[in-house]
Amino acid sequence: MTDSSQLTNTSWHNQNDPTPLVQIKGVTKKYDNVIAVDNVDLEVFSGELFCLLGGSGCGKSTLLRMLAGFEMLNGGSIHIDGINMQDVPAYDRPTNMMFQSYALFPHMSVEKNIAFGLQQDRVGKSEIADRVHEILKLVELEGFKKRKPQQLSGGQRQRVALARSLVKQPKLLLLDEPLAALDKKLRKQTQFELANIQEKVGVTFIVVTHDQEEAMTLSTRMAVMDAGRFKQIGTPTEIYEFPESRFVADFIGSANIFEGRVVEDSADRVRVQSEVGEIIVDHSQPLKLDTKIWVALRPEKIRILKSDEIHTGPNKVSGVVDDIGYLGDTSIYKIRLSNGQIVDVTAPNMTRPMNKEHRLTWDEKVTISWEQSSSMLLTS
Repeated sequence: MTDSSQLTNTSWHNQNDPTPLVQIKGVTKKYDNVIAVDNVDLEVFSGELFCLLGGSGCGKSTLLRMLAGFEMLNGGSIHIDGINMQDVPAYDRPTNMMFQSYALFPHMSVEKNIAFGLQQDRVGKSEIADRVHEILKLVELEGFKKRKPQQLSGGQRQRVALARSLVKQPKLLLLDEPLAALDKKLRKQTQFELANIQEKVGVTFIVVTHDQEEAMTLSTRMAVMDAGRFKQIGTPTEIYEFPESRFVADFIGSANIFEGRVVEDSADRVRVQSEVGEIIVDHSQPLKLDTKIWVALRPEKIRILKSDEIHTGPNKVSGVVDDIGYLGDTSIYKIRLSNGQIVDVTAPNMTRPMNKEHRLTWDEKVTISWEQSSSMLLTS
């Protein structure tokens, strides 16, 4: 397995100005005896689209609200653009926030909703008109400026809320579950639209989401949160292909995890005696013999061979097809191994079947196999 440090490390900050736009140091937030955010550190650079990803109650929205100035810190500090935000109220921060509910005024037209914040800031009428026109063009809603929110689709209301947040030209835009109210198909489409708009305007986005696919699609970098702490920070590729723990491997996407012990460690590979047999893993980091280890394997990296197909080489296990899920573009196979463990395998349906039957059937004997480079070694 290739070490994640060998990946090309994309720098999201200006080489001439390596100072982060956002610096979070030792930030803690408590509610009575409950620790919502636990001594976290984070740097976000100008121009990033950074995602805070985690399940309900992990602390991601609380951290976003502290950035916005809606919640007080119990410890640590937050700097935005080099300024300590401790005594800076929400309305004076170089930030804006887009709420999950969008919070549009139902009695106002699209253009009046967008202009509202500028009017409150006493911006001149001519400048307001110019900025509203430009932002409507950016979000492709020029023909809808006279409509009320209830006359728009969910995706259009989302773009109005985004336009209203961006028209004030914040240095940092905070988005709390911005796509949660949309149906699945529209959410997928809007993910790319949101990323494209962010790239065009160049404003730094910090997005809170519980949706792994959304975070992977949107972000330049992301932080996986659990119980108020960051479990891993990195690019989507680093998080998915090089998880640092079983929690991250299982939380991002899906992973089959086998427990075992190191029985051989050479220069470029490790041999693990696991609960499903011997596993060979490409690996460049030294490990002590007899170390307890976990091998994680993504479902899409496993091949399924029928009983009459031959596989040569290591990393193969026999089993029986326990269940099949047909999703159209892919199929999910649940393979029961001899020890009773279920292994998930996904396979693309690359050709249209000649009849209505599956290539594989329930209770069929099969062999699963995978490349040495496909396994991920985890020490925790």
